[in-house]
Amino acid sequence: MDKAENQTASAAKQPAGLEGVVAAQSSVGDVDGIRGVLIYQGLDIHDLAEHSTFEETVFLLWHGRLPIREELDALRRALAASQRLPGEVLALMREFPRDCEPMDALRTAVSALAFYDPQSRDLSRESALRTATRLTAQLPVVVAAFERLRNGKEPVEPRDDLDIATNFLYMLRGETPSEREAHIFDVCLILHADHELNASTFTARVVAGTLADMYGAVTGAIAALSGPLHGGANTNVMKMLLEIGTPERAEGWLREALAEKKKIMGFGHRVYKTEDPRSVWLRRFSKEMGEANGETRWFEILERLRELMMREKKLYPNVDYYSGSAYYQMGVPLDLFTPIFAVSRISGWTAHILEQYANNRLIRPRAEYTGPRDVPYVPIDER
Repeated sequence: MDKAENQTASAAKQPAGLEGVVAAQSSVGDVDGIRGVLIYQGLDIHDLAEHSTFEETVFLLWHGRLPIREELDALRRALAASQRLPGEVLALMREFPRDCEPMDALRTAVSALAFYDPQSRDLSRESALRTATRLTAQLPVVVAAFERLRNGKEPVEPRDDLDIATNFLYMLRGETPSEREAHIFDVCLILHADHELNASTFTARVVAGTLADMYGAVTGAIAALSGPLHGGANTNVMKMLLEIGTPERAEGWLREALAEKKKIMGFGHRVYKTEDPRSVWLRRFSKEMGEANGETRWFEILERLRELMMREKKLYPNVDYYSGSAYYQMGVPLDLFTPIFAVSRISGWTAHILEQYANNRLIRPRAEYTGPRDVPYVPIDER
């Protein structure tokens, strides 16, 4: 076997997409794909979904433990005090094309926020926590404000007396949501807060590893999340449901799609080999929202597809499968599903960035070279 053949054989052994490669040590979260377990700082996602709030989960991710009441109250006050956008950023958002992608609007606004944070380049733990607080408070305001502006409406001022979940729905609609809706949305934020080294979190850590500021790291993470292979799957699930239309059409639609080898959105996962623990809660919420709204067909379609996919392909639904129908029944536009993902995941991104800053080493892997070697240079007139 010559050198080129050796290189090709060696490259073939490398896992595509770094699958299974451990690239960092972290205490933020862990995914056990075999047992279907997700933990944040040691706490099981089911316990957090049952008992916690998004703000408490944010504290947990940043500090590695649950807060005492005084600490949680202090965090809530800090978030409330940080949520209003600089006037210059709001003015910039007014100039965005109304038909631009919401994730592009979010990415650009977050990048611009750095201009108006005089401590953005102070990467000390205390300063970085302040920046994390600002970003966590302001992302939902950006998303809600953009949705209002692109529809010719004025942004709704956030209220200091509401938690992040309730405030987001309030700013989006201009009216306070029901307590049950706000609770479901709050748990959805908890469920999406962190998921170990997914593509956007890894991007955030790579950028932070250069000692770039947190705004730059989060901007990179948003760009990674905007890609259709990362964020956006729940939007495509909802589009699938709208295309199917009725539960009676579900089986025929799926069999035709499988025969045409189409990818069925919301099934399978790179890590989980069993049921995604987050989908347990989202299935419940999809059903509850349908029953509350007197519109159960979306959940019925989902359940029929789930049963068929398990029987035909032995595939479990993932976190995206049920979440889109829950958001849709709250009146959230389809193209805001991924920005809402970012509103939640900012907590995990910033937790990983804080961890990267605290024990930093530049992330600089090597590539397996597969090109030719010893190629002679030929002058241009002789080519």
